[in-house]
Amino acid sequence: MNIMTIVYSIASIGGLGLLFGIGLGYASKKFAVPVDPKVPLIRDVLPGANCGGCGYAGCDAFAKAVAEGDANPEGCPVGGIKVAQQVADILGLTVEEKDPTTAFVKCNGTCEHSQNHYKYYGIQDCNEAALLPGGGSKSCSYGCMGLGSCVKACPFDAIEIRNGVAVVIEEKCTSCGNCVEACPKGLIEIVPLKNKIRVACNSEDKGKEVRSNCEVGCIGCRMCVRTCEYDAIDFNNQLAHINYEKCTQCQACVEKCPTNAILGLQEVKVEEKAN
Repeated sequence: MNIMTIVYSIASIGGLGLLFGIGLGYASKKFAVPVDPKVPLIRDVLPGANCGGCGYAGCDAFAKAVAEGDANPEGCPVGGIKVAQQVADILGLTVEEKDPTTAFVKCNGTCEHSQNHYKYYGIQDCNEAALLPGGGSKSCSYGCMGLGSCVKACPFDAIEIRNGVAVVIEEKCTSCGNCVEACPKGLIEIVPLKNKIRVACNSEDKGKEVRSNCEVGCIGCRMCVRTCEYDAIDFNNQLAHINYEKCTQCQACVEKCPTNAILGLQEVKVEEKAN
């Protein structure tokens, strides 16, 4: 191969490269999808947790939805009101500050308070165990199985299993809702952080059956309803429910509940650990 052949080959390859480059450059401009300049601005103020608590696949998808008007600027549970205000500023909107919330596990049936049908040795996953007869090994088919599916679902390390029951560490919780979706029993709900009066039971069984399954379950006696002066407690399917808009946290229901199913909680500190 002589020198001219080599030069010709190099020139040909270079020419093809240049031609393809021009073609790609033209195509990128011709078929480019315009990006709303607000999208990267919104994305920059989001916390980047990509937890899905906003209802979208991640922060990028949420930023795009907000910019297009398909999502609420207040939709990021991790960022809270601070991020919501920053997003609203970018969009030229205003947001109303709301009271913070937290996840709460509606079960107080710890190992010493609740009964079991049998000993469970299977996969440490609540969704798998819930498929077994009786909805798991616990006598109360509504109670926390303590296998930690909610713990695995939480990207913020805000849930621990203590004495057989899941417990939320409120100062870590962002109310993203991942634990709510992960619980096959529907035990976890999002509640106002400031309201510490909560019903720690999810059972819809009648009182006699509740007593045989768990010492601290709601037996449907309605003592709390008769005690509350503010009409802040409702009953549905044998179970008490707190109306947080009416509750004044007077603690009367806590004091009168015969099974201690209604709790007057204090904050759960990070340094508290299970024994």
